[in-house]
Amino acid sequence: MIPSQRVILGAGLAVLLLITAASIGLDVKSRSDTAWVSHTVKALKKISDLRALIRHAESAARGYEIYRTSSFNDEFQAVHAQIAPALADLKRGLRGNPDQIALLESTEPLVLRRVDIAAQAMRLRTANDGDGIAALQSKGEGRSLMDTVMGNLDRLSSGEERLLSARSQDSRRTGIVLLGIDVAGALVILLLVVMVMRESQRATVQLQSSLEQTQAAKEALEAAVAERTEHLVTAHDELRLSVNVLQSTFRSMAEAVLVIDSDGTVLLSNPAAERMLLHRTGMSLGNLRVLSDVFHGDGVTPLNPDELPSARVLRGDEFEDLEMIVRPHSGNGTRHLMISGRPMRDGQGNISGAVLVYHDATASRETERQLYQSQKLDSIGKLTGGVAHDFNNMLTVISGNTETLVAGLKEQPELQRTARLIDDAAARCADLIQHLLAFARKQPLQPRDVEINAAITDIAKLLRPTLGEQIQIETVLEQGPMTSHIDPSRLTNAVLNMAINARDAMPNGGKLLLETHHVVLDEAYAQANADVTPGPYVMLAVSDTGTGMPQSVQDNAFEPFFTTKEVGKGSGLGLSMVYGFVKQSGGHIKIYSEEGHGTTIKLYLPPGQGAVETASAIAPQAEGGAETIFVVEDDNLVRTFVTAQLQSLGYKTVAAADSKAALELIDAGQAFDLLFTDVVIPGGMSGRELADEVAKRRPGVKVLYTSGYTDNAIVHHGKLDDGVMLLTKPYRRNQLAEMIRKALSASPAPPPPA
Repeated sequence: MIPSQRVILGAGLAVLLLITAASIGLDVKSRSDTAWVSHTVKALKKISDLRALIRHAESAARGYEIYRTSSFNDEFQAVHAQIAPALADLKRGLRGNPDQIALLESTEPLVLRRVDIAAQAMRLRTANDGDGIAALQSKGEGRSLMDTVMGNLDRLSSGEERLLSARSQDSRRTGIVLLGIDVAGALVILLLVVMVMRESQRATVQLQSSLEQTQAAKEALEAAVAERTEHLVTAHDELRLSVNVLQSTFRSMAEAVLVIDSDGTVLLSNPAAERMLLHRTGMSLGNLRVLSDVFHGDGVTPLNPDELPSARVLRGDEFEDLEMIVRPHSGNGTRHLMISGRPMRDGQGNISGAVLVYHDATASRETERQLYQSQKLDSIGKLTGGVAHDFNNMLTVISGNTETLVAGLKEQPELQRTARLIDDAAARCADLIQHLLAFARKQPLQPRDVEINAAITDIAKLLRPTLGEQIQIETVLEQGPMTSHIDPSRLTNAVLNMAINARDAMPNGGKLLLETHHVVLDEAYAQANADVTPGPYVMLAVSDTGTGMPQSVQDNAFEPFFTTKEVGKGSGLGLSMVYGFVKQSGGHIKIYSEEGHGTTIKLYLPPGQGAVETASAIAPQAEGGAETIFVVEDDNLVRTFVTAQLQSLGYKTVAAADSKAALELIDAGQAFDLLFTDVVIPGGMSGRELADEVAKRRPGVKVLYTSGYTDNAIVHHGKLDDGVMLLTKPYRRNQLAEMIRKALSASPAPPPPA
């Protein structure tokens, strides 16, 4: 090996060693950055858990203040016991951050003091110490402490979120630099191969000249050539192996890598660039720009030509994580890209080209958007279900009494008209609450196996007079059995709501298409849609040729009271009701829409579980009876109304305000034929638990439940428990009479488990 080759190889190997050392060091830093990001995420969760515990304790204390039930006291004590360990755990999670530790230590006594005040208030209320309660409330200390605690927790969260952002950016920067080092190593090796091959050719020429000049030195020269050739072959093999490794790495990278010259022509690209960007070697980025619309990260502000990554990097800019939204004119999907760029310079320091690295963040951004949307809808649903019980209690009294007023004012038409207005308003309120409960997934479903094709055919007949002649209705139904385990009446309401929305989106007429298909949602679809369980579904699609929806409307379409219609032309509860029905049924819902091209809403419903069940015949108007009905209802107005209605139907009544009073009457020997109880009652147990206790004392007792909303006492997985009869609030006199007769005629309830 001649000296120039040794110098070249030595310099090349030294550069490769430096690159390898830098790569190892950056890999260690990358792992450390990832560990710190995970640590910060855990700390944020602990702060969120502590906030939830404090609010849970305050909610239990407030519940005890309102209902005075031991269950709220037990709930408060259980949460109280978790707060101190949660504080200690959070303090351990914030180690290494003195400012956050100091803030937490200043907050800890405030948290404990706030919980102690709540506990003191509960003790005073248990002892009926009105003066003590008044003195405690006059201080106003609890609310101030709560505001301070929540403010401090918000500051803790903000601090950790800033750390998370900084550490995430460090991690991404380290990854980009590591990638750049790998690419640089590959380029160095390629350069070494070229230079070594040139040196090899030059050496061969020199050896041939020496052989021609002197035959006498032939054997010595041949030996030298053989030795030199052996070294060159070995070095060439080693370099070729290294190049193959780096080329394989370069080609297998998930990020798209482009090497461009000073004119923007692609000199080198990996397969990811060809898949992600459709850019190949030899293409000009300037010519490709006209094939797409390019925006800033907000997806709204256009990116000017001089702001494009290729233009910036060829001006000498260095950047990382530049966000860019690309919408191809070809109709292919929108891409959310994160770009890093570095210019390349020649020996004189002039820019000769650049390296651009593109990361496709489309899937992660969509997952973040779906997760945010799902969390927002769940929060609204919890708030909705919480107020439904009291509203339905009030509506039961209002609607029941106005019904009586309407019937009793036949001789006074003016007053009767006024009473009818009140009755109609109460009915509209009841419908509104039912829609909200459907969205909150707290409506009692009665699912059965339904033949979807037959149901859609019947619904289409119902829609024709509803939508009008300007709307053309078509059905495309997959042949063969098509059963789904759902509540048929809720399905009809859902399709009707979607059809009315479609009609409103086609003011000048159009086509409504109803489709059914068997589909299987695979693991890939489930990963892209976090709330989906993979498996078979019955798909029902409702499509229109209307105006379509922009993405901003699609993002909010399922929220209660969100509407794009004029005031008075829609409540904004149609799609929210459909969303709640599908989710509670164990299905999935998806909107596909484009402005000016119509909308398709796809419902993925659970498949059938057995034979198709036929709907029961409509029951005739029920009459009263002479049996004794035991009414358990904590709301005084509702209890008075129900007993009056039952007595007007001929029944004898016994009433109790809570479970404790009911059991005392039963233990005293009170006779009755039917237990009619609210699900949510005070006295230490729910209506279901009361019925189980009564069944132990009176085997074979018949039970009818009533409730303003469902909970897990009698409803599981969105379906009423087997053998359970429920009359939902608000209800009318005829509904009450019908369910009472049905419950009295039913088989006795099975004995409770031992």
